[in-house]
Amino acid sequence: MSKGIYVVVEQRSGKVQNVGLELIGEATRLKADLKDDVYAVLLGSDIEGEVDKLYHYGADKVILVDHPYLKEYVTEPYTKAVTEIIKAYDPEIMLFGASSIGRDVAPRVASRVRTGLVADTTGLRMAKTQEEYDKEASMGCADPTRALLMTRPAFGGNIMATLMCPRTKPQMATVRPGVMKRIEKDETRKGELIKFDVNFTEADMNVEILEVVKSDKKSVDLTEAKLIVSGGRGIGGPQGFDMIRDVADALGAEVGSSRACVDAGWIEKDRQVGQTGKTVRPDLYMACGISGAIQHVAGMEGSELVISINKNDTAPIFEVSDLGIVGDVKQILPKLAEAIRKYKATKATN
Repeated sequence: MSKGIYVVVEQRSGKVQNVGLELIGEATRLKADLKDDVYAVLLGSDIEGEVDKLYHYGADKVILVDHPYLKEYVTEPYTKAVTEIIKAYDPEIMLFGASSIGRDVAPRVASRVRTGLVADTTGLRMAKTQEEYDKEASMGCADPTRALLMTRPAFGGNIMATLMCPRTKPQMATVRPGVMKRIEKDETRKGELIKFDVNFTEADMNVEILEVVKSDKKSVDLTEAKLIVSGGRGIGGPQGFDMIRDVADALGAEVGSSRACVDAGWIEKDRQVGQTGKTVRPDLYMACGISGAIQHVAGMEGSELVISINKNDTAPIFEVSDLGIVGDVKQILPKLAEAIRKYKATKATN
């Protein structure tokens, strides 16, 4: 019988990436229904120093594959290692981050173990109702109480589809970074380390890495930002981001954008929030001149507080906003930046 919720934890340069910790957090929530252990699968070279961190964020057990071939990501060795683990342990569920690595390795693993894969999921939950059990049973699921329901945007983000993998195991999904929440770190947590050996051969290393070159340009990680001020088509043009940056600087926030601005060349791609950009969960998200298309909302609806400014009082963005301001961003934003600075100056002198 398949058992266990497995998370393939991504590492780069010997450091565990946040998306893996987010997925371990989600796995602990699934564990409450499935009553299975959470396994973190860690692949790398001289990477054992990162194991305790996985326990601290919710992993019950860590399966470690430590080999020089796994120091940097190469498709074939990673695919072989994960495939061998599945064959050895027969997991119920296996989760990958929908990063460049996860999107490359997950479909190859699914093909080799002959199971399904749901890509870019934004929601995971176990089947709970009798209707869901009956549907799973009708599709050939041996135990509907252990069925994973995986939700993802479909048809360009216009609908949310829930998919199932009833006949084969493991039930596999890639999950977008920033969608799930890490659990609170507990440094007292301990777990079991399982060292797993994979019989790699020279033929497995079918790509030779000659050099790893890191860009001097620091990429913006909006998924970690606590405050974000985003601009949309309503700001009028690339110069409109001067206003956005002014407010962001006053708040100590990062600058975000809708896809329309990125497509128009007004701002760089790594500032894009939405279905085809970053999924963010800041404490404050300000949407300025953003209409609120479902593709954008999918990337920011988990924000703690959403404030929107739009001159169209029927804009869909107001439906997901905690506070809506109807007005022209070109008039409101300069006054807002000035008011924030005055408030901070007054507070500093008191």
